[in-house]
Amino acid sequence: MSTKQIIRVRDVMEANFHTIDGMATITDALQAMKKLGAQGLIVDKRHDDDEYGMLLVSDIARHVLGKDRAPDRVNVYEVMAKPVITVDPEMDIRYCARLFTRFELSRAPVVENSRVVGIVSFSDLVLEGLYRHI
Repeated sequence: MSTKQIIRVRDVMEANFHTIDGMATITDALQAMKKLGAQGLIVDKRHDDDEYGMLLVSDIARHVLGKDRAPDRVNVYEVMAKPVITVDPEMDIRYCARLFTRFELSRAPVVENSRVVGIVSFSDLVLEGLYRHI
C-alpha cells in the first residue's frame, strides 16, 4: 500500500476570486481583470436554480478582439462559458489535473454546498501542489 500524501484542491486553490454580473460589459470585465490582476472572473448566478459561468481572457480574445467587436457594446453573458465544470474542494489534485486535461480546461471554480469557495488553475495544481511537496 502507498503512503503517498494526498493533496486536495482546497490546499492549492485561490480563495480570493472575483465575480461579475452577466449583464456587465466586456469593458467592465476588462477593467476589473486589470485592476485585480485576474485571468478570469466567475459570473454570478442570477438565482438559486441558475448555474455559475466563467469569463476568461481567452474568451474575450476569441469572441471580442478576434471578431473586432466593441467591448463596450458586448455583455459578459454573450461570451462567457456557462455552465462550467466545477471541482470539489476535497478532490485529489491528481484527479483534478486529469479532469482539466480531459476537458481541456485551464481553470475551474471550486464549489462546496452550491457556493463558489475558490478557483483553481493548472498553475495552482503544479506550483502549489506538486512543486511545493517535492
